[in-house]
Amino acid sequence: MSQPEPHPAVVVEALRAEIAQFRLLANSVPVAIAYYEAQGFTCRFANRGYCEMFGRDEASVIGCTFAEVIGPGAATLIQPLVDRMLAEHRATSYEREIAGPDGVPRHIDVNLLPHLDAERRLVGAFVLIADITRHRHAEYALRQSEERLAKFMHASAEGIVFHKGGRITDVNPPLLTMLGYTLDEMMGRMTLDFIPPQERPRVAAVIASGAEIGYQSLATHKSGSEIPVEFIVRTMRHNDETLRMTVVRDMRDRLAAQERIHFLAHHDALTGLPNRYSFIERIEALVPKAVDRGERFALVFIDLDHFKRVNDSLGHLVGDALLRTVARRITSNLRSTDLVARFGGDEFVVLLADDAPPEAVHEVAHKLLQVVGEPVELEGRLISVTPSIGVSLFPEHGRTPDELIKHADTAMYDAKSRGRARFSVFAPAMAEAAYRALALEGQLAQALRDGEFVLHFQPQRSLADGALAGVEVLIRWRHPEQGLIEPDHFLPVAESRRLMVPIGHWVLEQALLQAARWAAAGLMQVPVAVNLSAEQCAEPDFAERIERALLETGLPPPMLELELTERTLMDEQPEVRAALHRLKRHGVRVAVDDFGTGYSSLGLLKDLPIDRLKIDRSFVKDLPHDGRAAAIASAIVQLGHGLGLEVLAEGVETDQQRDWLAGRGCNAMQGFLDARPMPAAEFEAWLQRG
Repeated sequence: MSQPEPHPAVVVEALRAEIAQFRLLANSVPVAIAYYEAQGFTCRFANRGYCEMFGRDEASVIGCTFAEVIGPGAATLIQPLVDRMLAEHRATSYEREIAGPDGVPRHIDVNLLPHLDAERRLVGAFVLIADITRHRHAEYALRQSEERLAKFMHASAEGIVFHKGGRITDVNPPLLTMLGYTLDEMMGRMTLDFIPPQERPRVAAVIASGAEIGYQSLATHKSGSEIPVEFIVRTMRHNDETLRMTVVRDMRDRLAAQERIHFLAHHDALTGLPNRYSFIERIEALVPKAVDRGERFALVFIDLDHFKRVNDSLGHLVGDALLRTVARRITSNLRSTDLVARFGGDEFVVLLADDAPPEAVHEVAHKLLQVVGEPVELEGRLISVTPSIGVSLFPEHGRTPDELIKHADTAMYDAKSRGRARFSVFAPAMAEAAYRALALEGQLAQALRDGEFVLHFQPQRSLADGALAGVEVLIRWRHPEQGLIEPDHFLPVAESRRLMVPIGHWVLEQALLQAARWAAAGLMQVPVAVNLSAEQCAEPDFAERIERALLETGLPPPMLELELTERTLMDEQPEVRAALHRLKRHGVRVAVDDFGTGYSSLGLLKDLPIDRLKIDRSFVKDLPHDGRAAAIASAIVQLGHGLGLEVLAEGVETDQQRDWLAGRGCNAMQGFLDARPMPAAEFEAWLQRG
């Protein structure tokens, strides 16, 4: 018996329910779905995802062609794929990038599925679109990560190795260079193959533990040599695998730098000698041993005389070269058991150990005076500096490094005060003298600040007619408690403590001011003679300072005479010579003071712009009865005249001395016979009396 036909209304309702169920399903799947009929390729169905993907709703999509939905540009781009599906009746797919409704680019995977009827005629096509933006971003990020890792591996200056269970999976070029292997020679081998045997247990334990640590070890070069390295070990995930990454840092440069730093902490960078710190350490270690054994040792303190002149006139590069030469000379003339150190500047200290007796110490000091003082040829010129040397003995002069160094330094200053280029052994009296010199140094600085220095003036007369030939300026110290102090009592300290430059500048400026006043008043039209120290001449702006002082005071340059000692001139410093020639072109006069007591050569006298020689008072005081003094004085007069120079005799105190000098053709005299040095006011009155 056949079933009754369902009521049409029931059928329609059931169909509607199925359609609603299908639409619910289509809108719920994470895929954009559309159906286009073959004729005209117009859209007959689209789920919510498809509509939203192109910024539309269902009403605006149904009935549109695919070109109208996706845009003419995209339609032209994918038309060849559509044509192939139509021709071959086979599914096809493609990927492309579209702009989402929010304007953000999105990657989509599109599948075109042909709809064929029973006779395999194409009646339409299904379009299935999956948003694969997230997948593509993940792939891109992974690719970028791998590229960054590869770049890091190749760009890193440090070696990197990846291994799994100790077996190498990758190595970067810096590690290959460090160890001397190729990539093929290392890939697949065990990491321990490249570790020295004594280090393998330790490295294997780190691998087994999985610890993330850094530690120092050794690696083996292909040649068999061992390289100090630092391993920095990390665990990482890569391509779903757990790998160990080890950064291999070459420690050779770092260790060399540490050794260099340690060396520089204990040695002088310029000469390579031990420095003060290292030297004191050595003495501290030696003292208790010497006490236990009853042994002696000595400290020899060496300071180069007038070394600052070399730096100021020839430059620090020449000065450094000279210091290196001095260091070599000292070390090459001592025993291997002796220690030489540079304390800084131009100071060197020698430790004479091994129970050196005083006689041997004296012999070493004499030898050092000789070898250090020999001229050095630098940049095509001969340079010489003499050493002043002080000696202290253990245990007589101290039992601590500080005492021994201080007393050797005190003895060195004693050597300087006695004329330099000699050595002195410490004596207790020197300490008191050093203390007095230190106190005097402070007083001199205060005297300069408080205006306690005054100038005295001594006339110079022509021996031919008795006319005033010049005036020498002499400094005095009006001490608030001790009264007037002669320069011999304080200038040596000022020179050794480097106060001569500011004191000399003050003398020059005040002398020019006073001479300018007297010249303006018509009281004096002769040169004023100012003594210059070696330290002043070594100043880089030596000539400029004098030119500026003349300009500021208004004194004509021919009314200034600069007096320099032979010792100052004998160094033959090109800068000093150039400065003197420059001043000479302005008309400034130059005199050689204390002539006959130094070591000047005839060549020096010929080349320098000298106007006058001053015979030292030591040759004048015994005239005319002392034959040797007479011979020297007469020779100086003849030499001066032969060179076209004026000659002036200092320290003339008797008529016989004056007459003898006049008879030998000496041009001028200066001394107590004519007048003693006078304060400015008294000398002005002397000038007014005519």
